[in-house]
Amino acid sequence: MQLTASDLAFAYPGRPVLDGVSLRVSDGARLGVVGENGSGKSTLLHLLAGDLKPGRGELRRKGSVALVEQELATTPGETVGDLVRRTLADLRALAAEIEKEAAGFDLPGSPDARAAKRAGVRGGGHETGDLRRLSGLLARAEHLAAWDADRRVDVALTRLGAVRDPDRRLDTLSVGQRYRVRLACRLAERADLLLLDEPTNHLDDSAIEFLTGELVAWRGGVVVVTHDRELLDDVATAILDLDPSMDGKPVLYGQPGYLAYRFAKNQALHRWRQRYRAEQERARVLAERLDASYEGLSDEWRPPKGSQKHRRATRARIHVKAADRLIEKLEAEAVEVPVPPARLAFPDLPSMSPGWDPGDPLVELRSPRVVAEDGDRAGAVRLDLPGTRVAVPPSGRLLVVGPNGTGKSTLLAALAGRVGLARGTRTVTAGARLGVVVQEALPERPAGATADEGAAPTGFDAYAAEALQLLQRGELDPEHVVPVAALGLLSEEDLERPLAELSAGQRRRFELARALLHAPHLLLLDEPTNHLSVDLVDELTRALAATPAAVVVATHDRRMRADLADWPVLDLS
Repeated sequence: MQLTASDLAFAYPGRPVLDGVSLRVSDGARLGVVGENGSGKSTLLHLLAGDLKPGRGELRRKGSVALVEQELATTPGETVGDLVRRTLADLRALAAEIEKEAAGFDLPGSPDARAAKRAGVRGGGHETGDLRRLSGLLARAEHLAAWDADRRVDVALTRLGAVRDPDRRLDTLSVGQRYRVRLACRLAERADLLLLDEPTNHLDDSAIEFLTGELVAWRGGVVVVTHDRELLDDVATAILDLDPSMDGKPVLYGQPGYLAYRFAKNQALHRWRQRYRAEQERARVLAERLDASYEGLSDEWRPPKGSQKHRRATRARIHVKAADRLIEKLEAEAVEVPVPPARLAFPDLPSMSPGWDPGDPLVELRSPRVVAEDGDRAGAVRLDLPGTRVAVPPSGRLLVVGPNGTGKSTLLAALAGRVGLARGTRTVTAGARLGVVVQEALPERPAGATADEGAAPTGFDAYAAEALQLLQRGELDPEHVVPVAALGLLSEEDLERPLAELSAGQRRRFELARALLHAPHLLLLDEPTNHLSVDLVDELTRALAATPAAVVVATHDRRMRADLADWPVLDLS
């Protein structure tokens, strides 16, 4: 058993995050962790890694632990080679320890000597060595394949599409490039317990295929937080759902695969909603009976004043007691059923405006070519589609696919008018409203705000600032504003918190809400499933397929591509 957790609880100041989490991860087990944004998935990984201390509960670990977070903090000047050396330092220290221990031996022909020879060590002086210790070190080295670590790093960097130049500075790489470098290092490290936070966010199909094979063959335990439904189907031997159930606790689904989990959870949600509706109806009926009982104390049933005074008092007491008994019954029979989780309330978006010709595209690109204008890759070609016309009609659909680096994000940015064209043309229908979701994290201040105007705006603040800017640019019809709290993406409590305090998934939800604010005619979504919960991804996929608005999606999510397989496809491979 590599990991055992019992009744874990954790809270940040004034905000509980996790409660009642129990799990077991043994060698060969691969636990998928899912849950709504802000449910504590990343926090759980930090607890399991030992970076955070639980407020309650017991946690036992055995062996080495490797955590791959969603974002990699870099130090100035640190290179790819530095990260590789730092990650493999323990393996190289193990090799050095073996060399030091084996120096006290001279055992030609023995299994230990042959293993030591493979390690490149020499022995001498049998009396000074500890054979049991050396055997343990060699067994550990064999388990970790310590002699093969550098080759494994090179293979992983190549298969994941990561930068291989050891002198390349990490701070010159994109978030996705840095993630792939670090993931390759951790896979080569072969820790006993591997903790992954959204590992497929920055991977294309071939990289995901390589990662899947590595995880399935992992000798130790794996805990992976992911929204990738295909990865859960291919890898997970069990799924832990951190979303509260009807009893308020996380649920461990012991069957492997996403489809089995989805069926079991849908059944549980159906029972929860039925129970909630029944409890609400029961409370309503009792409340009506209580009101009717109190109405019995009105003057309608009372004898005329001055007559039958004793009967009047007796009947009043009877009705008061009946009302009290109903109150007691209401309290005794009341069952605390929490409100079921909210569903995505996708707005009814327009397809056209009056006077438009349905045959005219909302946005059109012809022979687009985009080159980088700044940074260390200035002048590099980011997109080049000579002789290509990309036109999105009203209510049109387009699925953009291709490996990392082929220009999917650049194409969407060109359609949105956010990058200049070195060649080609872009035309857009006058008055067309575009909603855009990009891969990069949204700023923590409202657009245009300065540090003096407050460093920690809330979601409501940022939404209002966005609405004001759209209104000033003439891109917002005041009669068609989509209220952020009505979308079912974030609670009012979360919207009142500073954006900087929201999780990556909650900020992603806010980014989607902001794209819907002005009821766009066209949605341009770049990797929309990144950082979203699997429940929301399912709901969003259904909404995109049904909306009257035009939609362009660039995604590496294999299940989403399968769900949208009937859409026109632009393959940039």
